[in-house]
Amino acid sequence: MTSIGGAEMVDWNLAVATATRFVRPGPEVSRDEARAVVAELRRHAKESEAHVRAFTRMFGDDEPTDAGTPVLIVDRPGWIKANVAGFREVLKPLLDKMQARKPGGPGGAVLGTVGGKVTGVEVGMLLSFLASRVLGQYETFAPASRDMPAGPAVPGPGEPRTGRLLLVAPNIVHVERELDVDPHDFRLWVCLHEETHRTQFTAVPWLRDHIEQEVQAFLGETEIDPTTLIERLREAFQSFSGGRPEAEEEAIDAAPEDGRSLIDLVQTPNQREILGRLTAVMSLLEGHADYVMDGVGPDVVPSVAEIREKFQLRRQSGAGRLDQALRKLLGLDAKLRQYRDGERFVRAVVDQAGMDGFNRIWTSPNTLPTKLEIAKPADWVARVHRKTET
Repeated sequence: MTSIGGAEMVDWNLAVATATRFVRPGPEVSRDEARAVVAELRRHAKESEAHVRAFTRMFGDDEPTDAGTPVLIVDRPGWIKANVAGFREVLKPLLDKMQARKPGGPGGAVLGTVGGKVTGVEVGMLLSFLASRVLGQYETFAPASRDMPAGPAVPGPGEPRTGRLLLVAPNIVHVERELDVDPHDFRLWVCLHEETHRTQFTAVPWLRDHIEQEVQAFLGETEIDPTTLIERLREAFQSFSGGRPEAEEEAIDAAPEDGRSLIDLVQTPNQREILGRLTAVMSLLEGHADYVMDGVGPDVVPSVAEIREKFQLRRQSGAGRLDQALRKLLGLDAKLRQYRDGERFVRAVVDQAGMDGFNRIWTSPNTLPTKLEIAKPADWVARVHRKTET
């Protein structure tokens, strides 16, 4: 295991190996078809830049976009490796803190070795579940290296970070087949959504630092001791990590009855406040991306109405009882609400204040909507526009 400060708390290489082993295989495609899909996704990602830039007006007419932000077309193992690298970066301060609190002596050494293996396996099982569901992702905290790791090892800590756009080719092919929609239209539609995320972070330089500060503040409030955290992770994931016949029923039983996700189980009051702000920001970013992809769609994606209708039904339905239980446990249902609530917020503000009026939202952290304003867009318009016009 690569040594980093606090690395003993999570065996990252084991996480990659576990996730890669258990991730579901992608759809069957020939080598020529796979090459064609990759080439088309690259073309659509490039084409989407101009569409998103013109629609959002987030860049000035003579302002260059961030051409240095890479676009990577990956398979499911590639997505896993990229996300382990991101997790490793974001969680490092928390793991360092927990490492410092680890008991000394032989007991602490055993906890580090065993705990790192346990959490490595559990993180790997989580990623194996998610890796077949993500279509695309703008990696906000990715290490600067443009190349995906070739093996289980992941990029070292402390590397400069830059965003990068990931498009998960097998998942896109799987969903377009499942929905029975025009594959060329669907691929462009997905690229429009993900390109909007890239535009958000390249056009608004302070946004990445703001979100990172909020995330680190959230993690800094974590006072749970390593032993308790490991036990909670084991309790949460053991029901579906073994592939046993009874796993579905146990996973459903493990999902909290009160609707709380895994992250809710370890929250302090201060963390709930921070999470409220992060929820508002993520609702804005996801809703804005949905609004843009559907706004651009009619001009460049002929079947956008059919795609949206079928895709929305897929989002809401889930794939079965086990899938629904895991979505609840991991807080993925909350993410679905972010798409819906955020899109409603963006649409209402643009209708009321126009696109340029909406773009005042990117002025500073103080002009971002609160969680309450996401539900009441008129309150954001009144607050921000009144301040800027007086």
